Amino acid sequence: MLVPAAARAADPIEIPPWFTETFLDFREDVRDASQAGKRVMVYFGQDGCPYCKALMKAGFGDPSIAAFTREHFVAIALDIWGDRETTWQDGRTLPEKKLAQALRVQFTPTLLFLDEAGKVALRVDGYQPPDRLRTALEYVAGHEETQVAYADYVSRRSAATATEKRSREPFLEAYPVDLPQLLARGRPVMVVVERAGCTECEELHREAFARPEIRQLLANFSVVAVDTAGEGRVALPDGSSIDERLWARLLGAVYAPTMVFLGTDGREIFRAEGYLKPFHVASTLDYVASGAWRTEPSLQRFIQLRADRLRAAGHPVDLWN
Repeated sequence: MLVPAAARAADPIEIPPWFTETFLDFREDVRDASQAGKRVMVYFGQDGCPYCKALMKAGFGDPSIAAFTREHFVAIALDIWGDRETTWQDGRTLPEKKLAQALRVQFTPTLLFLDEAGKVALRVDGYQPPDRLRTALEYVAGHEETQVAYADYVSRRSAATATEKRSREPFLEAYPVDLPQLLARGRPVMVVVERAGCTECEELHREAFARPEIRQLLANFSVVAVDTAGEGRVALPDGSSIDERLWARLLGAVYAPTMVFLGTDGREIFRAEGYLKPFHVASTLDYVASGAWRTEPSLQRFIQLRADRLRAAGHPVDLWN
């Protein structure tokens, strides 16, 4: 997530000392890691980012997670605003900030796990709580990407726990969903992909979607909630009809919750994966609803400008709220 420069300077993120300092030639890093029986994990972050701080403290600060990561990975930290020169797998030489742009890093933290050929075995956009971080690490360390899609791996590993049934919120479309009809309304469609027993999904509805300012932003969308194991029917633009769990798979949603935004032509225009607090949920909705995604390719910069406007208007901005 983006924070103002002053906050970044005043609140540096402490990278664990066991992260590796290299010449940032990732061709060499991948080769050296492979020879040691490890894989490369690239962390993209920024100072002042509360999500990055949580990752370092709650995630990599956990002794068991740290030990597992050190055993199986060469961890390398990059600053999305940094100027250090990097050489990527395709030979491009770019400063850190340009590499982040080239790889379309929209959220911090973002983790890229590289296989022995330098290809991305798994990409984790946004903050993941410790249990989900551990799942990602074990998936890549076990070379599971050659056997099973990450979404299926997570489903198998995550035992769905009973949760209090949530009443259907008024802004949600009911099933069966007629996607062509929704698109014909002339506004974007927001698809929220969820999973039974997902505590982060429950929090999204309880802490974010219940807020009046977010409800106002949701009014700009036709909102559909998709259960990765659901059986509700969905009519697609090509005339076919499928159940919601297959639609979630076709959308390529790896994490729960994931917010996928479709334009009026049915094509995806943006998505947000990973754990988000209400301020960043609101910023993401505003980014799409306002049409800013058409002229500002960086959600990061949009969030900074939005935060500055709110502060100038006398509104407090809490990035972890």
